[in-house]
Amino acid sequence: MGKATAMPIVNFVKEKKEIEVPEGANLRSEAIKAGINLNQGLNGMGASINRYINCKGMGMCGTCRVLITAGMENTNKLTLREWLKFKTVIPTPVPDPIPAMAYVGHEDTMRLACCTTVHGDIEVESCPEINLFGENFFS
Repeated sequence: MGKATAMPIVNFVKEKKEIEVPEGANLRSEAIKAGINLNQGLNGMGASINRYINCKGMGMCGTCRVLITAGMENTNKLTLREWLKFKTVIPTPVPDPIPAMAYVGHEDTMRLACCTTVHGDIEVESCPEINLFGENFFS
């Protein structure tokens, strides 16, 4: 008989819920199966409507933003859609371009749950706050 391997564990911090997922599982899909709504909108505004009105995991709407607070190395690399959403800037008439809103203040830990696959234990914070008016926004 082959040796059984432990399935990765996803710990949803705010929901106080841990789930086991198959290796390579999609984070958004597994959250939905566990009854966790990751489509929270902007700072929780629109959470109830975004549960139903979202891009259905296509990486377009950005409402399933999460922070990977532990185990980032146990996820896939940033996808092109995430890179465009988090690492590019919004062109503006002012001299300094504005970073994409979802990127503000969480440069290394922000992911889209629909684009994230799980390859080991991770800790997830749903609905991360975005500081739209703080010093990080224009830096």
